[in-house]
Amino acid sequence: MSKRAVLEVIALGVEDAVAAQAGGADRLELVSDMAADGLSPSAATVAGIRRAVDISLRVMIRLADGFAAGDVERLAGTAAELREAGASEFVLGFLDAGRAVDLAAVERVVVVLDGSPWTFHRAIDRASDRDALRKQLDGMPGLDTYLTAGSSGGVDEGLPVLLAEAARQGEPGYEQHLLVGGGLRLDHVPTLLTAGVDGFHIGGAARPGGWEAPVSADAVARWRAALDAV
Repeated sequence: MSKRAVLEVIALGVEDAVAAQAGGADRLELVSDMAADGLSPSAATVAGIRRAVDISLRVMIRLADGFAAGDVERLAGTAAELREAGASEFVLGFLDAGRAVDLAAVERVVVVLDGSPWTFHRAIDRASDRDALRKQLDGMPGLDTYLTAGSSGGVDEGLPVLLAEAARQGEPGYEQHLLVGGGLRLDHVPTLLTAGVDGFHIGGAARPGGWEAPVSADAVARWRAALDAV
């Protein structure tokens, strides 16, 4: 585990990004439309945030609610537009009708990313077989992180899975970082850090006023302090 655990914060715009960096975030996940659980932001939003902060940005490639890829060529075009706007790290993940990884869709987008680092997001928590998904994606260019709660129901329900996967770190399909998010609370942090988890992802927890309110630098700072204290 790295000496400093990664704290990633969801940002919808420049105000969120600036507050998250001020609070001690290491990285941002850039999305739009949280009513649809996070879709791709506009190229203009990405460019504006890139000018406003100097921490890492991971940009969502997702065009509709759910985890079906939909129009794969449109996804590939979106990925290209986001790269042109300054994005160099990404978040994506697609399942087929049987809830297995949609390899064709993932591979099509990854070609456009041209080796850029990316996270496979919480689609893994809806997969019919998460171990099979990991092994199918093993060796995929740029894949360095899984964002997961261990369960579609959140970290409370998925904690045993997260601890088991952390214990398999380094095995085929398990070389990537675990980035834990989805119902994550501060009281989960000590157990996860002790298990070797080195990434934490927050959205609503960074917004005490709810999703209609901006990110709070103070809320992010509380998470930063908790991660650094253990």
